[in-house]
Amino acid sequence: MKSLKEILANNLPSGPAEAPVPRKEREKAAEAGSPVPEQAPECPICLDRGIVFDGETAHPCSCMLRKSLANRFRHARISRNLRMCRFENFNLNYYRSSGDQGYLENARKALAAAQELVERSLCSPYGLGLLLTGSVGSGKTFLAAAIANALTEQGQQVLFLVVPDLLDELRATYDKRTETTEFDLLDTAREIPFLILDDLGAHNYTDWTRNRIYSILNFRMNEQLPTVMTTNLSLQELEDYLGERTTSRLVQMSRVFRLTSEQDIRLRQYQEREDRRSPRK
Repeated sequence: MKSLKEILANNLPSGPAEAPVPRKEREKAAEAGSPVPEQAPECPICLDRGIVFDGETAHPCSCMLRKSLANRFRHARISRNLRMCRFENFNLNYYRSSGDQGYLENARKALAAAQELVERSLCSPYGLGLLLTGSVGSGKTFLAAAIANALTEQGQQVLFLVVPDLLDELRATYDKRTETTEFDLLDTAREIPFLILDDLGAHNYTDWTRNRIYSILNFRMNEQLPTVMTTNLSLQELEDYLGERTTSRLVQMSRVFRLTSEQDIRLRQYQEREDRRSPRK
């Protein structure tokens, strides 16, 4: 996953070394009067030219579209695992309960709000975000990632940050060996059109880290830039950890939804996966 430093530098990681071009491909290129490539093309359709010809008309090859989307996901810092999160895969059955129908109703409301947020953001870059609260394994990160994926696929600028990782990267800027400054990283988080802060939890916050989080949220609230946040804490607990002024801004800039389930959804998914792998008697 790309660091904020790589995002600022717009420096994509290099891929594996390519194999030599087969002799037939070199001969084919030479016969067509094209430059003979030294490495085997990744795309057999356009031979890495990026365009294909239909008579006298040229149009982008499908490989360019795939590369463009892959690059957007890298810049958004959405991990490979979270790229699988989609609204259509948000399983409401995990929230069904014989004892409390509120679990399912809350999940439906949160899902609808997330989908509405994506639709609204495609029309206007400004507006309220979401604050998703709930216990561990209740689907908060899944729903936040589904929002990020939907926006990224539509070409929107998104940044998905795990809060503990962000704080570590901010602290690392005080290492004199790094060229990235604290202000560079803060500006990236403050000014990105759409920000997701995952796991705004019970970390070992100091006055320094509280001030940095406040700086990000206060800027985005004033500029009306939508932010999605997930936390295992209640609003009162957030106030205890982050302070009253930061929590006040969280509520002011967001719609708040709570996700709850009878059992940790990750544990249920593990059990279901193991059941499928077990030989049937």
